[in-house]
Order: sequence, then structure tokens, then C-alpha cells
Amino acid sequence: MLAEEFERHVGQVTLYNILGNEPFPNVQAYDAMLIGSYTWNNGQTPFDVKDFVADLGYKPENVFVFGTGDTQFGGDDMFCLAAEKLARFYHSPLPSLKVEQSPRGEQEQEVINWMKGVLTWLS
Repeated sequence: MLAEEFERHVGQVTLYNILGNEPFPNVQAYDAMLIGSYTWNNGQTPFDVKDFVADLGYKPENVFVFGTGDTQFGGDDMFCLAAEKLARFYHSPLPSLKVEQSPRGEQEQEVINWMKGVLTWLS
């Protein structure tokens, strides 16, 4: 949904799956990086996400973070905590987008509003 919304407004988007076997992206070639993560194990960032961050080796500018969570596991205190941690780590200019697993209804509008905030920041 984020990629579609972003493409609609600015054009080409490159998607990278950190679990895939694709060559590591040259993040410096892009105007911004959006990184997403789920939260697991009592508010932890998944190892694969931590490995990606370590492999990247530096903190690029204009990093925007989104995350999915499930309030039934851990409640509000741990909801999308990995996204919050990543946003702090990267000094993200906007608060992280936090949605319940798969955005529906009102949350779809939250995704669109967050993306508009990203686009406004970048312009």
C-alpha cells in the first residue's frame, strides 16, 4: 500500500526484501528510505531487521519507519515497539507509522496520511 501511494505521487519506487537473496541496495542513490518491521518477542526488533541495519553500516538521512503489530500480544506498551526503536535510531523526521497487522478501514487512511507527511517532508 505504501509503495502504491508513493508511486502515485513521485514515480518509481524500489522495493527490497531483507529476507530475499537480492543484491544489497545502494541506499545512497535514493532520496529517502522507508523501512518496515513487525515487532515480536515482547517488543523486540527481529534479528533480520537488525542484521539489515548492521549491514547497511551507516545512518542515511531521510529514513521513515513503519511497523505492524498486534495489540493482543503485549498491549499498547509494546505495540509496534520495533518501529519506534528504529525511528529513534535513524532520527526519523516523522513519528513511525504503526498499524495493526494489516491495515483496514480507518488504518488505511492513517497509512495515506502518514505517506502524505513523508512526501511533504521530502518536498
